[in-house]
Amino acid sequence: MGILSTFRGAIHGESSETDRLITGTDDQRLTAPPPLVSCPGCLRRRSLLSLSPWGALPKFEWVLRDEFEINAVVRQTSDPGQVTLSVERGHPPMSGPNTEELARRGRLLISCPDRQGIVAAVSQFLFEHRANIVHSDQHSTAAEGGVFFMRVEFSLSNSPALSADLQRAFAPIADRFSMDWHLTHANRRERLAIFVSKEKHCLLELLWQREAGDLRAEIAMVVSNHPDLEPIAVSWGIPFHYVPVPGGDKWAAEQKQLQLLDGHADVIVLARYMQILSARFLGCWPGRVINIHHSFLPAFVGARPYEQAHRHGVKLIGATAHYVTEELDAGPIIEQDVARVDHRQSPGDLRRIGRLIEREVLGRAVSWHVDDRVLIHENKTVVFA
Repeated sequence: MGILSTFRGAIHGESSETDRLITGTDDQRLTAPPPLVSCPGCLRRRSLLSLSPWGALPKFEWVLRDEFEINAVVRQTSDPGQVTLSVERGHPPMSGPNTEELARRGRLLISCPDRQGIVAAVSQFLFEHRANIVHSDQHSTAAEGGVFFMRVEFSLSNSPALSADLQRAFAPIADRFSMDWHLTHANRRERLAIFVSKEKHCLLELLWQREAGDLRAEIAMVVSNHPDLEPIAVSWGIPFHYVPVPGGDKWAAEQKQLQLLDGHADVIVLARYMQILSARFLGCWPGRVINIHHSFLPAFVGARPYEQAHRHGVKLIGATAHYVTEELDAGPIIEQDVARVDHRQSPGDLRRIGRLIEREVLGRAVSWHVDDRVLIHENKTVVFA
């Protein structure tokens, strides 16, 4: 396990579920009950950490209530009221190919009018170029006369997975079948620009998934119309850009955002960004803006949707992740999920459950997008998850 982070700070006896480091006093730390601890970079669902004594030395074990374990070594500094904590995290390795294998892999995404011979032509092409098909998914919208979709991941043993020659060689096949196609490196990491306002749960989920290796992308920046979440971005070493959006001149703010994005991001993720993007902005990023919202829509529009849902006695709450289009909250859906609730839940309980679902749904949607698993068809998606 490698060092995740090192913290230096004052010791006091409170406990918290915030993203600031809090431990017990020097006298309390070897006694029961142990204080509760949380730390920057460790927040996630069920991420409250329990600090317990580990031997007679000032060394402790943190156990994350999930599939991860975190060890923290606490060392006293020259100041009796200060300690330095070196935090190490170990987690199960991701399933799938390693970096060296990914460097030899390519992905081919295809959509075209369905007809006989498409799979045979693609397979023959890859065979002739000494490629081995690792994964293959396909779907047709109808038995005859439909639209055909295909995702192929392949490996080339003795050369980089993608070359200009390979792309040029495939072009005649694409022309023959009238394909819309995209050939890309499997080890390419798309750069995310995360747009936020004041709520942090979706931002933290993406940060944690990236740190854990579950999200194969780079988080290039955090952009916000409020300064509230800057400390979180800074603690993760990610550039934070505060771009206020005045009511009378939204386009001026969007122009500043477009300048920040130009050449520095591939995908925009609206992680509870409480502004509506203009058609001019979206025209610069077609099919590359992902949003998350609660699944009550079109019901319970506006402020305090969970209070509205509670008054109506809803039995299901959920979240939807979708691509953003000019039609508000009506773009192609990537992923959805729900949870059953009943009369015992308060509006606060509904909000808490809703936040959890939003985190999970957005995380899956972004991961599928950056792994080239989503193809857009009209106002729907084909997701090869």
